[in-house]
Amino acid sequence: MVNNNQEVTIIKEETNASVRDSDGPRINENIRAKEIRLIDADGENRGIVSVKEALALADEYGLDLIEISPQATPPVCKILDYGKYKYEVQKRKNEARKNQKVVEIKELKLRPMIDTHDYEVKLKQAKKFLKEGNKVKFTMRYKGRELSANNMGKAVLDRLLEDLEGLSKLDSAPKLEGKQMMMIVSPA
Repeated sequence: MVNNNQEVTIIKEETNASVRDSDGPRINENIRAKEIRLIDADGENRGIVSVKEALALADEYGLDLIEISPQATPPVCKILDYGKYKYEVQKRKNEARKNQKVVEIKELKLRPMIDTHDYEVKLKQAKKFLKEGNKVKFTMRYKGRELSANNMGKAVLDRLLEDLEGLSKLDSAPKLEGKQMMMIVSPA
């Protein structure tokens, strides 16, 4: 048998969570502020009004009240069709994603005693990568006694930099780290 006090507590146990997308704006009755800065359906600024007035106006237009900028004081709300608003936001995100270019770092490994033909092949690859808009990381690997004469490897990297002049700019000058000397160039 349930007494009346238990029923009352169950009814009062409603959550305050707003019914909205996790990353979307608050709409209509879910707007928490008492007063808002309202922009009507025609794009005109109506000034600061109460949420009740704004909801009545939105209902009059047959549209939704959407919280555009919740951080502002008071929050900025606009009268729009929510479905159309979500579509426009998604369209803008897709357009931004389409226009972004991911720059990759391509690595070319060299040795200090590189032969002329091998050097030319590496140079050709570097030019191709730079023309595609990617950065190129040159790694000069030393073995055994080559490490004591690391100026030979630096000379090869300097020669590469000279040959790539005009196509590239130096991001990271050649520096020795352990048994490797590295240099990074990016497209000019």
